[in-house]
Amino acid sequence: MTTSRSAGAPHRAERRRPRGVVRDGLVAAGLELARTGGPDAVVLREATRMVGVVPNAAYRHFAGRDELLAAVCAAALRELADRMAAGVARVRGKHGDAAAARRRLRAIGTAYLEFARQEPGLFATAFAVPQQHNYDAPDGGAGQDRTPLGQLRTALDELVDAGVLHRQRRDGIEYPIWSAVHGLAVLAGQGPLRDVPDATRHHLEELTFTFIDEGLA
Repeated sequence: MTTSRSAGAPHRAERRRPRGVVRDGLVAAGLELARTGGPDAVVLREATRMVGVVPNAAYRHFAGRDELLAAVCAAALRELADRMAAGVARVRGKHGDAAAARRRLRAIGTAYLEFARQEPGLFATAFAVPQQHNYDAPDGGAGQDRTPLGQLRTALDELVDAGVLHRQRRDGIEYPIWSAVHGLAVLAGQGPLRDVPDATRHHLEELTFTFIDEGLA
């Protein structure tokens, strides 16, 4: 009996996974499911199959499917935020320069629309559970809000510093701007503009950015 238990111990040790690995794996699996099928494709059983654990293992980390979806939503938003940050980083010009500040705002909108077009499943998933996700929560507690909304606010604050946007008009203006870009993303994604030619879509994007830019003055 002693020999049998000793022989089985290494096998159990090999199957034991470090704390957090399974949870992270389930979120990563959910993200891939969402990438190809949107929020409806994020299913606990399929995620556990992809990770290689029994279905019940998921309930040690998530109370149910909605909780996994909320975590995948947050992960999708981080991907969107990374795209936006990368777009802003490519813009040259010192802080407070009016032309550079305008370009950074446009870069944020462009990255947002590109993400919606290139990753429609993730884009839909990012906004699938608004009641369970704080869209303007600071990222990582580092003091800098790296969320999509936080980056938009940073760009608008710079426009105030550059003298493009009057300080008295700054409060809350991120929401109509976000609405305009998000609305176009939805209309041109799964909405009535989904089949328009690329040239028409590009023209509509330019019209939207011009509308926003002129509205700031």
